[in-house]
This record gives sequence, C-alpha cells and structure tokens, in this order.
Amino acid sequence: MAFTLKNRTIEKIGVIGSGQIGPDIALYFTKVLAPAGVPVVVVDVAQAALDAGRKKLEKKIQKGVESGAFKPDEAGQMTANLKWTSNYEDLKGASLIIEAATENKDIKRKIVAQLEGILSKDAVIASNSSHMEPEVIFEQAKHPGRTAVIHYFFPAERNIIVEVVPGKQTDPALGDWLVDFYEQIGKAPVKVGSRYGYAIDPVFEGIFQAAALEVEKGAGTVKQVDVIAQKALGLGIGPFTAMNLTGGNPITAVGLDHYTEKIHRWFRAPKLLKDQLDANKPWETAGRDEKVEYTPEQAKRVGDAMTGAYFGLVGEIIDAGVANVGDMEMGASTALVVKAPFAWMNEIGPAAALKLVQAYAKDNPGFPVPKCIEAQATAGMPFEIPMVFRRDVDGVAVLKIRRPAVLNALNLEVFRQLRAHCEAVEKDAKVQGAVITGFGTKAFVSGADIDMLAQLKTAPEGEANSRQFHVTLDYIEDMKKPVVCAYNGLAFGGGNELAMACHARVAKKGLKLLAGQPEVNLGIIPGAGGTQRLPRWIGVEEALKMMRTAKPMDGATGLKLGLISEEVEGDAADRAVALVKEFASGKRPLKRIEREGLKNVPEKAPALEIGHLSKKIDEILCRTVLEGCRKPLREGLKQESRAFGECVATQDMHIGMENFLKNGAKSKATFVHK
Repeated sequence: MAFTLKNRTIEKIGVIGSGQIGPDIALYFTKVLAPAGVPVVVVDVAQAALDAGRKKLEKKIQKGVESGAFKPDEAGQMTANLKWTSNYEDLKGASLIIEAATENKDIKRKIVAQLEGILSKDAVIASNSSHMEPEVIFEQAKHPGRTAVIHYFFPAERNIIVEVVPGKQTDPALGDWLVDFYEQIGKAPVKVGSRYGYAIDPVFEGIFQAAALEVEKGAGTVKQVDVIAQKALGLGIGPFTAMNLTGGNPITAVGLDHYTEKIHRWFRAPKLLKDQLDANKPWETAGRDEKVEYTPEQAKRVGDAMTGAYFGLVGEIIDAGVANVGDMEMGASTALVVKAPFAWMNEIGPAAALKLVQAYAKDNPGFPVPKCIEAQATAGMPFEIPMVFRRDVDGVAVLKIRRPAVLNALNLEVFRQLRAHCEAVEKDAKVQGAVITGFGTKAFVSGADIDMLAQLKTAPEGEANSRQFHVTLDYIEDMKKPVVCAYNGLAFGGGNELAMACHARVAKKGLKLLAGQPEVNLGIIPGAGGTQRLPRWIGVEEALKMMRTAKPMDGATGLKLGLISEEVEGDAADRAVALVKEFASGKRPLKRIEREGLKNVPEKAPALEIGHLSKKIDEILCRTVLEGCRKPLREGLKQESRAFGECVATQDMHIGMENFLKNGAKSKATFVHK
C-alpha cells in the first residue's frame, strides 16, 4: 500500500533522530498514514535514545486510547506500523525523510550525505531545523532540488502549523507539493522565505526576549512578567513557562544572538537568559492554581511593552518579505497560541498599534518600526487579512477558503473576499472559470460563523444579514464563466448554500458527512439560499426532510439525489478544474439551476416528526420553502430573507443560539415554540 498525491507516491517514511521532537513527528505520521499502509522508520545511532523515544511515543498513544482519541485497534495499528532502528539501511525504499537531529550543520550535513547514498534520487530529504537556512543544511547535497526545511512546532503531533521552507535550489514543484501534502494529512502548512529563523520563531523568541528585558529593567519578577505577558498577548502559556516546557533555553540563546546579525541589532540573548543557562535551572514560574500578585501599573507597563514588541516583531516579518499577512495571521496565532496579530491591530486601529510599537522602539534601541504598520496608520486603513486564496491552475482560478481554526466557517468578510475574487475571475480574459474549495480535509465550510449570527437581535437585522449573503451567492450563480465547487470535506449550513450557488459540485469519495442544513437546531432557517436552491437541486420533498430534521447526507446520497455530479478518488479540486475546462470549452453541457418557479410543489408539507425542534421555526421553514419555490428563484430568495428576519424575532432563535454557545452543537435546546 502507499499514499499518492498528484504525481508523487509515498511508500515509506523515515524520521532521523529520536530525541526531543523526532518521536512526535513519527507519531503524527503513523497516525495519519498507517491506514494507508505507509510504514514509518525511526533511526537514531544511540540505542538509549531509541528506547526513550519509543517509550515516549507509546505512552502518548496509550493516553490517546484512555481519552478516547484512538480506538484500541487503531492504537495497535499505529504502534505496529513503526520501526525503531540504528541501521540506516532500513531506510531503503523511503520516499520522504524528515531529519530531526541536533541543530548542528555538520551533523545535519553528515546525515544528508548518508541518506543520499541509500535513497533513490527522487526521494525527498527534509530537515526539521528550527533556524538554519536550507542553503546551509543542504549546501553539499548532490541533488538539492529534492530538499527543503519542514519546521514543526511543539508539540509536533498536535500543533497543526508547519513551516515549509524551500531553499534557492529547491524544485519549485516540490515546494508546492509539500504544502499540498501537509494539508492533505491534516496540518496547516505555511510556505515561508529562506531566512535564519524563518517566520515564526523570531516572533516566539522575540516575545521571550521582550519579557526577559522587562524583568531586567525591574518591571516585575519572572513570575509576574510571565503572567502579565500571557494575559496581555492572549498566550496559551507565558513565555518563561513555554521555555520550561520546550527545553528551549539553549537553542533560544543561540538563535537570538544569530538574529543580531541576521535580522536586526535589537535581538540578543539577554543576560537573564545567559545566567539561567549557567545555573542550569528551569525558570521560576507560577505553580498550578497559584495566584501571582502585581499592581495595575505593572500590568500596564509590561502589557504595553509586550504588545508593542509583538506587533513590531510580526510587522518586521512582513517588511522582510519572509511571509505574507495571511500566513503570519494564521501561523503566529495557531503555532504560538497568541492573539491573531493583524486582526488585533485592526481592532484597536493601526494608528494605536503604531504608537505602541513606536513607544517600544524608543525604549529599546535597535528595535525597528515596521513600514507596513506605518503605511496602514498613515492611510487610516485596516490591514487586508486574506481568508480566501487564489491559485491559477491551467487557466482556472482555484479559490480556497482558509480558516482552519473554525473549519472554514463563513463570515461577511469571507463573502466579501469571495465576491472580489469572482469579479476578478469574470474580468480576467486568461481565466476560463473558477473552482471554490476549502482548506484541509475535514470541512469545505462548516457553516456560518455562529458568533456573527448570535449578534442579530431584530427582524430587520436578520433580513439584512441574509441579503448580504445573497449578494455574493447570487453573483456567483450569475457568473458567465463556469464555477464548480469541490467538497474537500463536510459542508454544513452556509457552506452547503455556497456550494449550491456554484454551477456544479464534485466531492471527495467516501465522505460520511457531505452536506447538511442544521439551522433548525439553532432556532433559525437557512438564510443564504438553502430554502430555495436545495429543493431545485434535489427536489422539494427530500429538501424539506433534510432541512426540517437537520439530518446530514453522505456522499453516496448526494450523488444519488443529484446534489453532486461525481465522487472523486483523488483530489476533488483537480477534478473540478478539469470540469471547468470541459464546461468552458463546450465539451460538456453545463446544467444551471432552474430559475423559474417549480411545478408540482405540494400545497402543504408532509407530516414529519421533528422531536424537540421548534414548531414555530418549522412553520416558518415550510411556508418559506413551499411559497418561495412556486415563485421565480430571485423572488423566492427575497422571501427567504424576510423569513430569516422573522426567525430572529422569535424567542426560539435566541434560545437556540444561547444553548449552542453555552453547551455546544450536541446539546438539544429547550424550545418554547414562540
């Protein structure tokens, strides 16, 4: 067995190094690739390291079984799929190697030379370096085109971010393939430029340096600054606590001193860090449930300093061209568990953000004020944070919605960006059409952003919200160029409504959850076209049943009912690109949605047991579907918007929203049918 993606097949994976991070990388690979029969081989020259790594990995798998994350047979498969060895010859036949040895260029180069003597010339050799440029690591490689850096983040088996860092000699096609590969196995890859430290570590280590400098200046103790910084930046753990957990003191000290010459002169290993290394002790941070006292003045001083430093560190990455705003927004917030930087700057205003950075730079010689923040403050404009990304493939624009933290959920900004991309596609003479898909493998789009919907308080607000969705979806539906949706995962609520506005749909084969309209669970009806488009694609009776019960359909059912035209074995987006070309050329006729009123619409909805669900919302839903479907599509959509506003005015809508936000999606709301 093997794992195939596009033009490359992975038959075996190797991980070099069984120390701090190698076993965690191996754990993730065996978790996602054991079902495909791809063995994972862990190599280390020290038997003690192999034994310790194996024990660590198997302990994590056992914890996964105890927590219910893994079934016992899955855990057994994962463990049996691993081989632990000191013999490099066991790597023969491997298609992808991740070298995760000590951060030493001579050791890494020696490993690369050994691998090149064993592996086929098309096998990919990657290094899990945290700082060193790929040009340095692979300087002596015989085939540098098949090399790159893949930087994992702690803990590697759970943190979804990986930095993909191609070198100057890396084959560009390989860099693109690595990004696709990691996305397909459940990570969130960001491709960044080759510079010492890449994009995210200078922010991580810079935050630590800023905290250490505040301690050195007497702003507070290590405990105090650790807690204040955590609260100020929205960190999952404080910067000193992070160093303790990751064992990061030594590598951070080296990294900061290298940044001095490689990035700018503010960076340096603080005396506080050097003294801690000499003492060889962990940082004295707060214990579990320990309350750390500090004054409001300390909170303001340290909080402002940490915020100014954070904004400046992220802005410098943009100025240097190492990464773009969208990747840094996702990468920093997810990898480091910190407030998303550009959304935060937009929230307080770029001018206010600039003042914080300028104040920090004034108090910290050598710290630059990023030009990108200055430009936004001068223009009085917020940062444009991309959530929809365009990549042109063979004359077709592939539009990908990327919001992994919320499974690509829709908000008004996503709709605005979709509309802008689609308008550009219509005007671009070099483009034949578009594909709309989602990031990752779990969801095309999980639905509309619940926080946005929960803010609706009145019927006019609800109606206006629905109409805003319709503006974009109607535009997509009206496009002259073909638009095909590629379901890469589930599509619920607004996600399925977006898919239905496309001219055709294909799905990854075997989806147990393809599409659903679960709005009634929240005390609302579909408000982005679902009440009118779903009956036109699959028939009124099936559509009513699906919307009234909130029960989703699988891929096979979607194919049978006509929601999708194909189930795809490989990449659904690739097949969608081919379909766009077939439609655009006339090779295949494109059947667009029925715009006129439907015939044979029943007078009333059939009797149906809806259990705990709101009878009031069910009445509004049935009326909207039946009356709207008798009218031309656009008239039916107007009726839907009015009905959505009507839902917002009910008690049950607010009961449903509050229940979801407090208790989660699986909890049943206690509706009052009013």
